[in-house]
Amino acid sequence: MANLPFRSSPEGNRDYQVGDVVEVYCDHIQDEERVRGWLEGVVVQVDLKMVAVQFHEDVYLTDGWMVPDHVLWSPKDSPNIRRPKRRRRKKRKK
Repeated sequence: MANLPFRSSPEGNRDYQVGDVVEVYCDHIQDEERVRGWLEGVVVQVDLKMVAVQFHEDVYLTDGWMVPDHVLWSPKDSPNIRRPKRRRRKKRKK
């Protein structure tokens, strides 16, 4: 197999550890309405291919069932899991 040069690791930003804060694109409740969007959670388990993320809010499977333990499993390389986007705080007016 040929060695291919990379500027950065092919996995890049996909090395998750227990305790990391991440965002997952999933079904959840927001403002008393069920929506599909990015929700922040905490990594609670990692194995070779999968990451388990636990949420404070209710989350749902794509077929409509609520996840009772609030934990969703996702492949490490899924586009539905990412590091949180940094949010800038507005400056206070004096």
